[in-house]
Amino acid sequence: MAFLKKYFYIISRALWLLLKPLSFGVRILMVRNRKILLVMHVYQDHWFLPGGLIERGESVEAAVRREVAEEVGATLSDLSLFGVFTNFEYGKSDHVIVFISRDFSLNGHSDDEIERLAFFDMDNLPDGVSPGSKRQIERYINGDGPAFGLWRDRN
Repeated sequence: MAFLKKYFYIISRALWLLLKPLSFGVRILMVRNRKILLVMHVYQDHWFLPGGLIERGESVEAAVRREVAEEVGATLSDLSLFGVFTNFEYGKSDHVIVFISRDFSLNGHSDDEIERLAFFDMDNLPDGVSPGSKRQIERYINGDGPAFGLWRDRN
């Protein structure tokens, strides 16, 4: 199953270059005791902030709550806006609304899209954190408030 998800992801990236889609997604910084929750998907080789696409007819709040429930088995008690960012990678126009939660519970379940999930000390992140996720974590560490701009630096 993981092979099929990885294959589908590769095909999707090729289609993005042709179709140049417009997408809206959510990500969340789940922070507890200077540790942050990151996920590794079965189809990518990087650590990411949990989140995903907003479904048609779904509010951004409902989307982030659904995504964390599906991906990491979380229920969020608090939720606040961290920023709104744009990513033009792979030919798509991707808009990401980032939230933060410091009060949440985990039920120990995750979906089959997630290979691993773990809390990491913010001052000692693992190798392989995606550039966009790393940038948002650094913004949080630096105390940057709600903002907008590019999801990651263009390098």
